[in-house]
Amino acid sequence: MDTKARIIPIANALKPVTPLDDAPAPQGGSLADRRGRRVRDLRISVTDRCNFRCVYCMPKAVFDHDYAFLPRTDLLSFEEIVRVARIFVDQGVEKIRITGGEPLLRKHIENLIEQLAKLPVELTLTTNGSLLVKKARALKDAGLHRVTVSLDGLDDAVFKRMNDVDYPVSDVLDGIEAAAAAGLAPIKVNCVVKRGSNDDQILPMARHFRHSGHILRFIEFMDVGSSNGWRMDEVLPSAEVVARIGAEFPLQAIDANYPGEVAGRWRYADGGGEIGVISSVTQAFCASCTRIRLSTEGQLYTCLFAQGGHDLRSLLRQGTTDQALESLIARVWRGRDDRYSEIRSAATELPTGAAKIEMSYIGG
Repeated sequence: MDTKARIIPIANALKPVTPLDDAPAPQGGSLADRRGRRVRDLRISVTDRCNFRCVYCMPKAVFDHDYAFLPRTDLLSFEEIVRVARIFVDQGVEKIRITGGEPLLRKHIENLIEQLAKLPVELTLTTNGSLLVKKARALKDAGLHRVTVSLDGLDDAVFKRMNDVDYPVSDVLDGIEAAAAAGLAPIKVNCVVKRGSNDDQILPMARHFRHSGHILRFIEFMDVGSSNGWRMDEVLPSAEVVARIGAEFPLQAIDANYPGEVAGRWRYADGGGEIGVISSVTQAFCASCTRIRLSTEGQLYTCLFAQGGHDLRSLLRQGTTDQALESLIARVWRGRDDRYSEIRSAATELPTGAAKIEMSYIGG
């Protein structure tokens, strides 16, 4: 992967920011972007590697045996990650999510969790669940609050087709139960729905996780990156997901837990629990997005659909002070004007040869 094309020079990040004349008031906190969105959520990718080859994220045709993953020396160290995280917390971040790739592949990940757990934030992690049986207790003991597990179907044939490495459903379900036993709850179970591939799993998933205490969420197939062959006709709108489930189990809409929550929330009328839908394609939530992302090698991204990032690693390794880093981060966020999902159309098509950041590199 050619990372040089993705990096915005620091000099550009330090240019003065001109606020939008019609920018709304900040949604709370002092650090707000050009559309009044405050920074609340920091997502930290700790590895670009994964042991799955999900068709919507790391298809084998691209991420094969010859694919050049980042060398270890390019990855941010745990100390560097914690330093950046601490600065973000001082800027108003209330939640940190550890992502990948598959974050549990990063050696001694529980040591990083232990250090981050000292910060006054909600600390979560997203995983494919394959290593949770081994890692759940250590993660909880280190201070992790909860996990989100990706699971794209209950039928073994469907799930193996989606992960493309012949990994069985039963092992992920065992991982979910191990996480629950360790106290990493409430567990969220994320299912990316791709029409014609796994949309027949919506109802089986709903039936299975009702009354489980876990929160099942369905995510529209998104055009993240440039390698997953995204097509609009393979997007199953969240409204149809809700309709399918509601036809068997009546649902009631419920309010968001906090401003900027991306999932629309529904509960079973009979008290069977809660489901969520994430509708980035059909019901864009750019207007309330409070997320910023730190990549595996220290690039800062203000949007999941970004083409370029801001290089923090160079500054970290050049002895830059915390004050200077804080100033850069503030300028990057205050200059943020991203709203890709709101304007997704021919206008967002990339020039020939250009590419968006891959989900495996920036985290979902």
